[in-house]
Amino acid sequence: MTLSRSVLFLACAASLQAQAPAAKPSADALAHAKALLATTPLVDGHNDLPWAIRESKTAPLDVDAYDLRKTTPHQTDLARMKAGQLGGQFWSVYVPGEVKDSGYARIQLEQIDIARRIIQKYPERLVAASTAADMRAAFKAGKVGSMLGMEGGHAIENSLGALRTYYDMGARYMTLTHNVTLDWADAALDKPTHGGLTNFGKEVVREMNRLGMLVDLSHVSPGVMSNALDVAASPVIFSHSSAKALVDHPRNVPDSILKRLPKNGGVVMVTFVPGFDSPKVRAHSLERGQLSADLAKRLGKDTVAIAKELKGWDAAHPAPHASIADVANHLDYIKKTASADNIGIGSDFDGVDDELPDGLQSQADYPMLFAELIRRGWSDAELKKLAGENVLRALTKAEQVAKRLQKERPPSTKTIQEMDGKPRM
Repeated sequence: MTLSRSVLFLACAASLQAQAPAAKPSADALAHAKALLATTPLVDGHNDLPWAIRESKTAPLDVDAYDLRKTTPHQTDLARMKAGQLGGQFWSVYVPGEVKDSGYARIQLEQIDIARRIIQKYPERLVAASTAADMRAAFKAGKVGSMLGMEGGHAIENSLGALRTYYDMGARYMTLTHNVTLDWADAALDKPTHGGLTNFGKEVVREMNRLGMLVDLSHVSPGVMSNALDVAASPVIFSHSSAKALVDHPRNVPDSILKRLPKNGGVVMVTFVPGFDSPKVRAHSLERGQLSADLAKRLGKDTVAIAKELKGWDAAHPAPHASIADVANHLDYIKKTASADNIGIGSDFDGVDDELPDGLQSQADYPMLFAELIRRGWSDAELKKLAGENVLRALTKAEQVAKRLQKERPPSTKTIQEMDGKPRM
């Protein structure tokens, strides 16, 4: 697809799907939102605080130095957590797929260690959770039930034994890929190699179902999404993705997949990433990317000249902002295309490089989104499903399926060599 056609598509999508811009919520709508969130757990599917601590410019890897009892440089701290009425959190234990130094497992273990130490450090607000029932109990106790979510199946290094060990350490979902295609699964932002999941990739999904670990399809190709739904015995999730029909980004979920979610019981946890939510932000990014590619062809390795041209273009074309309305549009669309049972929230706080949507600047702002949806006519029942009931229902179902499967079959001992032949790595 060329740039001009991409921009045209995005403009048309915005014109067809956008609601009226979100106004400042009324006092009544905001009070309504806060009262509702006091009665039902708000569970966020994706927060990158452990990576933000690892990458801290002042004290990398130092959980004690990165003090959540004070205002932090990003979007997550105890005060804003409380103000936003967060009731449950999947903390992402992300590992870049591009790492080449000592293998993925070392970094994965360090990230799990950081996340666990975060949870242990703040007992007044956070508590470790292993089950959906634990999440609900934490909410009743006024705390944030905390689970770990692995972001990237490369961390299992083609080993089902490693997968089981990560589950035992607290991982309750795994995003099958990050941005790099694996030996057994294609990533959304990388060259497709397998046409979806390989035989071993399907075995990974089956073993996750046997464990009770949620299969997360954010970051994977549509082929992987489809194959996973073919194989999965439990509901899948998308821990931080939005609707592709509204913003044509490879990380978003196409209609063909959304329409299959009601049967599976899966949940798309809509993200706050501006480039996934706003047609204007996405179009601006595509245009700038095309300019950068054109300059590289024309100017070669003259990085000074390229930087000068881009600086001039940036001055003449200020980046647009996403808004609460953009995020709400995706929730409206997924509710309409799938159902109210297939929606959730996956902010990606502490992992967003771009300016966050206006009105959704931190954890303190969750009620603002709910107030906007109240303005649009969402019922309390729908809002409770969005907040956390859907993902907790999916997790409960995964736990029930796991109990059955563990009686039916032992842990899988399949290898990628046995199922797919010699892997690339």
